[in-house]
Amino acid sequence: MLASGLTPYLGTGFTLQLAMKKLTTGGLARLGGVNLETVRYYERRGLLPKPPRTEAGYRQFSLEAAHRLRFIKRAQELGFSLDEIRELLTLRIEPQQNCVDVRTRTKAKIADIEQKMKTLAAMKSILRGLVEQCENCASDECPILASLDQESSTK
Repeated sequence: MLASGLTPYLGTGFTLQLAMKKLTTGGLARLGGVNLETVRYYERRGLLPKPPRTEAGYRQFSLEAAHRLRFIKRAQELGFSLDEIRELLTLRIEPQQNCVDVRTRTKAKIADIEQKMKTLAAMKSILRGLVEQCENCASDECPILASLDQESSTK
């Protein structure tokens, strides 16, 4: 407050108050676009640091936790597992690590995705063939169900 008793107007873009604000678990969940249990799960898995608690026992997360939560969600959207995300978070906070490590891990993720795409394409081809057999089926036995009953050729 100013000496004249007026509170200074800091404009619509001022974020100091927001930067000092502590978030409850629910507030963090809302800000991160996840549910409460997800926040608690990430905390148990070590992806979110254990926050300090109020005297009443409420968790008080910082805005950095919200940034971290968004990082986790975005990495999941790109196909990274929680274990891989933990490694990326470690690389993110350890300045001695460099971009080469992250690039190497990302290339490995791309290779993994490409392999999954090949597997999914093969599965799609097999399922299309089964659907075609079913459309031309004259017997009482469903060829799709019969195929699922057979021993796998990949064993």
